Amino acid sequence: MDPHTDLLQGVDATETVSRLRTAFDTGHTKPLIWRKTQLRALRRLLTEHEQVFTAALHADLGKNTTEAYTTEIGFTVNEIDHTLRHLDRWLRPRRVSVPLSLAPARARTVREPLGTVLIISPWNYPLQLTLAPLVAALAAGNCAVVKPSELAPATSAALAHWLPQVLDPQAVAVVEGGVAETTALLEQRFDHVFYTGNGTVGRIVMAAAARHLTPVTLELGGKSPAVVEPGADLATAARRIAWGKFMNSGQTCVAPDYILAIGETAAGIEPHLVAAIREMYGDDPATSADYGRIVNERHFDRLTALLTDGRTVTGGEHDRPARYIAPTVLADVTPDSAVMREEVFGPILPIVPVPDLDAAISFITERDKPLALYAFTASQRSKRRLTTETSSGALAFGVPNAHLTVPGLPFGGVGESGLGRYHGSYSLDTFSHTKAVLDKPLLLDTLRLAYPPFTRRKERVLRRVV
Repeated sequence: MDPHTDLLQGVDATETVSRLRTAFDTGHTKPLIWRKTQLRALRRLLTEHEQVFTAALHADLGKNTTEAYTTEIGFTVNEIDHTLRHLDRWLRPRRVSVPLSLAPARARTVREPLGTVLIISPWNYPLQLTLAPLVAALAAGNCAVVKPSELAPATSAALAHWLPQVLDPQAVAVVEGGVAETTALLEQRFDHVFYTGNGTVGRIVMAAAARHLTPVTLELGGKSPAVVEPGADLATAARRIAWGKFMNSGQTCVAPDYILAIGETAAGIEPHLVAAIREMYGDDPATSADYGRIVNERHFDRLTALLTDGRTVTGGEHDRPARYIAPTVLADVTPDSAVMREEVFGPILPIVPVPDLDAAISFITERDKPLALYAFTASQRSKRRLTTETSSGALAFGVPNAHLTVPGLPFGGVGESGLGRYHGSYSLDTFSHTKAVLDKPLLLDTLRLAYPPFTRRKERVLRRVV
């Protein structure tokens, strides 16, 4: 019998969600001590079984130990630590001033958990992008169903094995599987759906959630440009762009997707990119322990079809059985080429020349709003213009990808690049309902009517009595 048969019919999905919803309705997940206990247990799992997860990430994506820790395990541990450090303050009720016409009265906002939530994670950072939303959901006091990506099977299996052992099984469930299992879950009523992936599936998730009027967070992607302006330190810019682009073999949603090179920087940055790639991965990246692999053959075939665009500055080598594509830079790329029509999501970096900053801004604003926009410029005026004249999920000057590591910054897209935000206190906003509470006493109102005029002195006395 197919172990997923019941899930395909919606039986297991229904039972799982119903079980978690029952636990939530009892108030099981609301106490602060419960929330902190879950977060600390998750932290211990990551630190005590680090090798289990680094091995899984290497099996799925060829990630080396340093990259696996920095971008996945350590990233999540830092998110847990930041949450534990600030959770008491984030959950504290906030007083709100009351109009004079309602006085005497008190008003405040309180956060309450949403209920039972669904987290659907992607394959490119299969640990971090599963557990960071889970940290937020637990910190907010929710129950959660976690659906890891089937395209990262080793990491999915590790999460399915370990999470039920360290987290409260009454509140957290892991469901493995593919499209059928995800579809079965989406047929259930959740209180929030958090999806990370591509826009095509994002639309399916949003349509399914709409049937139950379920709010969604969609962390998508898009073509994130890196604007390079004359006067910038091209050697430094090239090193940082290459690091941001070729980490995880380019399979990063916030990676620089292409370079918008203004004026002579198009030709000037080429040798620096070649040098930066050699510095990171040696003369033959295929033999480098620091360079990852493409997740599967389908994505490999999609990416190799893009290698014919423009002029190859460096790279282009590939090996399908090994799922290897060399870090590749393409120059003289036209805006209508295939590599510019879709998010690359791989180790191919096109350089698109533009004459000036006006043209660069027009190029960006004429297309879908990106998840991130990066700029390498020494001009404060250019920074102001990019800040005010473009729209993107994030804007970073001088370095790509790093804004994710700043706990106080929200992470999320805008338009086609996503809906909603999280990280730090923004995670609690996403997985909580901020409830308005107004408290107007009854006795003083009665006394006001019975004994006019009601002086301030009398009111102060009565307040102490009441």
